[in-house]
Amino acid sequence: MHPAIGIALLLTVLQVSRGQKVTSLTACLADQSLRLDCRYENTTTLPIQYEFSLTRETKKHVLYGTVGVPEHTYRSRTNLTSKHNLKVLFLSAFTTKDEGTYTCELRLSGQPSSVSSQNVSVLRDKLVKCEGISLLAQNTSWLLLLLMSLSLLQATDFISL
Repeated sequence: MHPAIGIALLLTVLQVSRGQKVTSLTACLADQSLRLDCRYENTTTLPIQYEFSLTRETKKHVLYGTVGVPEHTYRSRTNLTSKHNLKVLFLSAFTTKDEGTYTCELRLSGQPSSVSSQNVSVLRDKLVKCEGISLLAQNTSWLLLLLMSLSLLQATDFISL
């Protein structure tokens, strides 16, 4: 085998084996909507497929995603936003009937064995409000930018700390 082909094959295998990993799944209540934050690491350039589901009384209900077909009852109630290494699902009109175990599952496109998932058990009366969580998640990049700007300004003797 040509060495370049062997190296390319090895890199592809390593890329798939590292792939992606769900690092956390958190739930909170935003007004009357359930918010699920699925954070993940992605070390590949392959497309990621995802699925949010709810397991209630041993029955799995697909809410949103690119893997399974979402159930009709949830289609009009779900909304997804994606940022770098974060998928956020909102389930509107959240009630006690929606309580159960929520799952965020990721897999590499065309790689059925590369599945990573996290679960979170959700009870309406135990949910925290999202304000504190979302504020930190949304403002982290601004804080980092501010800290980097301060050190740059200090390095150019524009300010002294």
